[in-house]
Amino acid sequence: MNRPRQHLTLEEIREVLSHYDLGRLRHARELVRGSRQAPKMLIETDRGRFLLKRRAPGRDRTDRILLAHALMRHLRDRGLPVPRPIPPTRGELPFVRINDRTYEVFEYIDGEHYDSSLEQTMQAGRTLARFHIAAIGLRTDPRLTRGGYHDSQTVRGGLNAVPTRIASHDSVVGREAELLGIVQELFERYDEAAEQVRRLGYESWPPGIVHGDWHPGNLLFRGQRVRAVLDFDAVRVAPVVLDVANGMLQFSILRGGDQPETWPEYFDLTRMRRFYLGYRSRRMLTEPQRQALIPLMLESLIAESVVPIAATGSFGDMPGFGVLQTVRRKVRWLLRNAEAIRAWAES
Repeated sequence: MNRPRQHLTLEEIREVLSHYDLGRLRHARELVRGSRQAPKMLIETDRGRFLLKRRAPGRDRTDRILLAHALMRHLRDRGLPVPRPIPPTRGELPFVRINDRTYEVFEYIDGEHYDSSLEQTMQAGRTLARFHIAAIGLRTDPRLTRGGYHDSQTVRGGLNAVPTRIASHDSVVGREAELLGIVQELFERYDEAAEQVRRLGYESWPPGIVHGDWHPGNLLFRGQRVRAVLDFDAVRVAPVVLDVANGMLQFSILRGGDQPETWPEYFDLTRMRRFYLGYRSRRMLTEPQRQALIPLMLESLIAESVVPIAATGSFGDMPGFGVLQTVRRKVRWLLRNAEAIRAWAES
């Protein structure tokens, strides 16, 4: 069953805002975007516009929030288009915790959504490289290396849990054998990809700070330029190639409508290449990292779908079975076209 979207109550908003000095409240409206488990409000006061956000459970560890805020300040000082975190008026922490719930306030940045153009795609890759370069030098806690989509036991556990989670859905009844076949195939492809990355020396690659969720919904544009980089909830310490592979995937994947079975199996290779060239124009990957891009994309594609389906039975508003069918088709397409991608990615 799909998790309902969470909301902030009026009483909750008033209590949180009492910890901040934002001026006289003029208007507040809900922003229905991003994670269903992280509700957001646009707050307008006589001092400006602000974003009030409640962190999703599981992403509210103090050490991770402190890293995210330190990174945002660090990036802003180096000219990256990042919202300014607003500290509460009392206490030493840059957020407010009430009844085991965590709240943050940021300056609100207005902008345009990604329009799928090649120029915006290249700017997305270029900005990711700027992000990685600017993050160099920020001191981090080495214990923050856990998590991510590569070689994850969470993903494997999700694959094992999927058949039980969605077996009773109408779309699966009578097709249980097909579901098991899909899960087995995705499990094998995930393990093979993870092993390829390990053989290329993943454990020896220097760690950097990764955004962890570099996709079109977390960038705002003005014209062809990136206006703002959003959502630092998944920031962690890991080899930066994880961000590059995920960005190549996210900016080239093609969807279409509410029926995932009808989505095309192919990716937009022109956008995939343009994102990569944007990144490469600012920062080069090593040869083993370039060779790892395709298996990392496969891992990311599988992980992104399996984890929420295992938890809720759905992917957003879509039944999990249809999404898994589509993921299998897209995995097969990536494998068939791996040589064509390698031809320019490894050059």
